[in-house]
Amino acid sequence: MTELQTSDAELAESGERTTLIIAYALDLIAPFTGFLIAIVSVIISHIKAAETQNAFIRSHHRWLIRTFWWNLLWVIVFGVLTLVFIGYFGLLALVIWWYYRMVRGLIDYSNNRSMPA
Repeated sequence: MTELQTSDAELAESGERTTLIIAYALDLIAPFTGFLIAIVSVIISHIKAAETQNAFIRSHHRWLIRTFWWNLLWVIVFGVLTLVFIGYFGLLALVIWWYYRMVRGLIDYSNNRSMPA
């Protein structure tokens, strides 16, 4: 095989990395869309986490999946607590936590580090 040709495995990994970046991008814009676009991202991550053989990529998809489901749980809790006003502070903290998770994931991705389990 010549240097100009790429193997099927390299193309597949490149596609998986692109899909992961798309999932992160969707999650980054999710707070501006009422988190509806995050549903698309978590569906992508559930599909890709199940089918990828690359442990590095899988760890990032699982990171995104856990972020979504924990976020949904706390949105429900803080949504109820908005009745006594404290929920608004919780929702603000949740958005900050969401972005922390996205930025940490992207930093670890760029440094080729897997996410913790």
